[in-house]
Amino acid sequence: MSQNLKIGVFGAAGKMGRTIVRVIADTKGTSLGAAIEGPNNPTIGQDAGALAGVTPLGVAVKGESPGADAAAAWIDFSLPEVTVANADAAARAGVAFVAGTTGLSDAQKAKLAEAGQKIPVVFSPNMSIGVNVLLELVKRATVSLGTDYDIDIVEAHHRMKRDAPSGTALRLAEAVAEGRERPLSEIACYSRHGEIGARPPGELGIQTLRGGDVVGDHTVFFFGQGERIEITHRASSRETFARGAVRAAIWAAGRAPGLYDMRDVLGLR
Repeated sequence: MSQNLKIGVFGAAGKMGRTIVRVIADTKGTSLGAAIEGPNNPTIGQDAGALAGVTPLGVAVKGESPGADAAAAWIDFSLPEVTVANADAAARAGVAFVAGTTGLSDAQKAKLAEAGQKIPVVFSPNMSIGVNVLLELVKRATVSLGTDYDIDIVEAHHRMKRDAPSGTALRLAEAVAEGRERPLSEIACYSRHGEIGARPPGELGIQTLRGGDVVGDHTVFFFGQGERIEITHRASSRETFARGAVRAAIWAAGRAPGLYDMRDVLGLR
């Protein structure tokens, strides 16, 4: 990585984008290289730093993808279809790409993997450092406790979140499935209603709560006979995701092509 890594931010005028811009401005060795919004966004032409509530950075919001010379890494927290298009643009430009978008289909994830054949792509539904440590704890607990423990995942987010369950809840469910060495599709239960009978052995419950302004809460329950273990992560600010994304951009810049996640960034593999 160069001494001053320039980073481009897609969705720079949104809540998450503005938070990322603030973190870039606050992180030694990084600077904002480009700020991108939709072509009809009313903030186009405005200074991205001023929009984010920091000192003006001399980078105006633009309505098109930046060139390869504007930024060595791009960060995208947007919509699945937009993220896929931006990953393709990053591959053509030859820059690192960090995606924190949730709700991607398997086909869209495959598109990110295609981009990863040409550039380093870091994709994670949750860029929080704490959550990615949590993933490892959950997998290890699943292996250590064995099949005598029932496992449920409960997640809560603000009322405006579009996808359910959250990408983080699904990643936690995958960690459980990995620990049990079974496909998630065979054990996942996304709702319980009516006369459902006794819980099937090995079932993994995944429950969703939506309301208010909750940034993101995730709890994994391990129910045993005579005891219960709860592992919880609560995000109180979007900044935790932004700091993880910037850390991922720093890690990815100049790295070999590939599809990576935050476990690679944090050295947890």
